[in-house]
Amino acid sequence: MTVALEKTLADKKILLIISGGIAAYKTPDLIRRLRERGAIVQPVMTPSAQEFVTALTVGAVAAKPVYTDLFSREDEQDVGHIRLAREADLIVVAPATADLMAKLAQGFANDLASAILLARKVPLLIAPAMNPAMWANPATQRNIVLLKQDGVQFVGPEIGEMAESGESGLGRMSEPLSIVAAIEAALVPENLPLAGKRIIMTSGPTHEPIDPVRYIANRSSGKQGHAIAQALAKLGADVQLVSGPVTIPNPVGVHVTHVETAREMLQAVEAKLPADAAVMVAAVADWRTANASDQKIKKNPDEAAPTLSMTENPDILATIGHHHQRPQLVVGFAAETNDLLVNAERKLIKKGADIIVANDVSDVENIGSVMGGDHNIVHIVSHEGIEEWPEMSKEQVAGRLSLLITEKLTK
Repeated sequence: MTVALEKTLADKKILLIISGGIAAYKTPDLIRRLRERGAIVQPVMTPSAQEFVTALTVGAVAAKPVYTDLFSREDEQDVGHIRLAREADLIVVAPATADLMAKLAQGFANDLASAILLARKVPLLIAPAMNPAMWANPATQRNIVLLKQDGVQFVGPEIGEMAESGESGLGRMSEPLSIVAAIEAALVPENLPLAGKRIIMTSGPTHEPIDPVRYIANRSSGKQGHAIAQALAKLGADVQLVSGPVTIPNPVGVHVTHVETAREMLQAVEAKLPADAAVMVAAVADWRTANASDQKIKKNPDEAAPTLSMTENPDILATIGHHHQRPQLVVGFAAETNDLLVNAERKLIKKGADIIVANDVSDVENIGSVMGGDHNIVHIVSHEGIEEWPEMSKEQVAGRLSLLITEKLTK
């Protein structure tokens, strides 16, 4: 017996641009799944995409003609690339190669796909797919920052084995069902399960001044917290992010308050109460100097090094966990160098949290692979038990955690 899928994308017009990566072989399945949900899919293929999958196959699955040529006499007599860019409800690029992402970031329009992307006035979702070295290349990473600042939405990439090389790493295109879910979230407001929910978040480090030019801090980059804020916003939440000093862009669609110190962070968080949930990801400095100098401390070879008198910073997670306006759900993070799960369970109780996301940072030589890196291995510690998640990109951790938070807030 065949079970009919709910037409969650009924009559939604999706312009699907297929660029030239081997992951293009997945696009007929993506088109099929979109059409099952009622979407109208108009394919566009770059010349290199046709080396991996034929326009005949794509057109047959989409039941639409496939556009391939910027200078087609028939298609461009009414400035077809402008029409294609404007008629869709959403443009999706899958796979999105490093080359096409670079063109999009820099505003190139030398073929049909890039001309459509430059002329668009509708939302854009891209599913990157490339070799891990190409994804990690500084040029690609700069382009990603620019695209996110321009409001481009991303789904993936994922960690996995590359079909063309056998290498494994971050760069594999998301599976069709994951892309479909991202499309549904982008197009169908009623499919946003966190709509109407207010979530307070913290992210990044705090900087505790020693003098006007020196401070106490830690290695937190804010990547994990910002990724979670973005994932929750995509599910419809009103995300109020309090960020310590970071060098990464603000998440799109998230209200961000920038602070420097732990005391400023606590003040900003309390000012945003009440809320449905609090997700405290920031690596807040436990102590600050009690005698911070208002002048730069000068080194004097005839004097001993200055003594720093330390005092304890406010505990933001514990304050919120025991607050008279405590949110329905309180999630904290724990980075530990020893006794990870024991310390996480103690923190769960002491701080008044519902969930602690624990990660091991005991490998001091490679600590940058977690704090400041792009991957994470976490344990979810709650009153129901402990769940270990496999190594994932921080975006994947964010997506999975946001679904767990949704489950807790909507059950």
